[in-house]
Amino acid sequence: MKVWKVSLALAIAGLLPLGGCASIGPPEAPSLELPKPPTDLRAARKGDKVTLTWTVPSRTTERQSVKYLGNTEICRSLTPGPKQCGTEIGNAAPPADFESTRRSGKKLTASFVDTLPSALEREHPRDFATYAVEVLNQAGRGAGLSNQARVPLVPTLLPFPEFAAQATAQGVRISWECTTMPAAGAGGVQYLFRIYRRPDESTTFSKLADVPATGCVEGPLRKNPEAPATNEAEDIQSSFLDQTFEWEKTYSYRATLVSVIESAGKPSIEVEGTDTPEVKVFPHDVFPPAVPTALQAVFSGPGQSPFIDLIWTPVSDSDLAGYNVYRHQAGQPPVKLNGDLVRTPAFRDLNVVPGQTYVYSVSAVDERGNESAKSEETSETAAPGGN
Repeated sequence: MKVWKVSLALAIAGLLPLGGCASIGPPEAPSLELPKPPTDLRAARKGDKVTLTWTVPSRTTERQSVKYLGNTEICRSLTPGPKQCGTEIGNAAPPADFESTRRSGKKLTASFVDTLPSALEREHPRDFATYAVEVLNQAGRGAGLSNQARVPLVPTLLPFPEFAAQATAQGVRISWECTTMPAAGAGGVQYLFRIYRRPDESTTFSKLADVPATGCVEGPLRKNPEAPATNEAEDIQSSFLDQTFEWEKTYSYRATLVSVIESAGKPSIEVEGTDTPEVKVFPHDVFPPAVPTALQAVFSGPGQSPFIDLIWTPVSDSDLAGYNVYRHQAGQPPVKLNGDLVRTPAFRDLNVVPGQTYVYSVSAVDERGNESAKSEETSETAAPGGN
């Protein structure tokens, strides 16, 4: 029995490691804490400003949580597909709320705005700038570049001055001063004047119209847009009529010059310049519809109760509600014959006396009660002998 106990003790002792410590394998190398490169870099250009946005990495290349984030280098290159940062144009500090956002598990977005040098645009009007970012750790080391985003370098122009909007009977008239710009057309660039509109209850502008502007920026300034053009160079558009609005609603308008490059077999490239100041308009409808024309009167009487039929050319205003019909005799003021508005461009006057001459006119009325001037008068005699 004693021998068995000794043998068991020796066997157990042989299983224990020397030194009395448990072995867990070779020691691991310390983490490099390299943030994983972003894969969602985006670039948007407006005028000479390029806004870059990307998601701040929350994991390292070793799939660990990023604990210590450093600066982000911003790179710009004229060569597509750079493997390393070509020209560092700036850097972005770690977001102030990085630590709290990391602990919450939410995504954090960073941004940087680059101002393109005007010389770069002039020298490379048909080329692209390629952007990439590299997120570093606190030791200034990174795991490589992000995905790349490209923007065209086509030059942009300042918007036309004197941008204005005014409600008229025909619609909201948007106007601007068509100035000369020596740089227009350089490098095959064409220009559009893009107009945006936003109803007061919305926060979003929608494109309203693209007005060709290349002739405007290349041609001379037209002093009087209302005067007829004296030559082809002066036949330029410096206004636009918005007829798709609603009366009694407030709208804001703005516009920008768009630089366009067309290439055979490729989609056109468009870059918007800076915006005009916003202008606000409240189209209050105090404008009457058009005056009816071509009024005619025809008497009918023999064999029936006498009457005079009136017809006229219909008014085409979209908000037309109807017509008023007026009659008078020599030396008397006009009297309106209808109670409710006449809905069609025709009216039958049943209250006539044979042998009497009547003078008629008509007016148009819109949905807000604005009434046009009376039409030119016409007369007709109810011939005697009607029953």
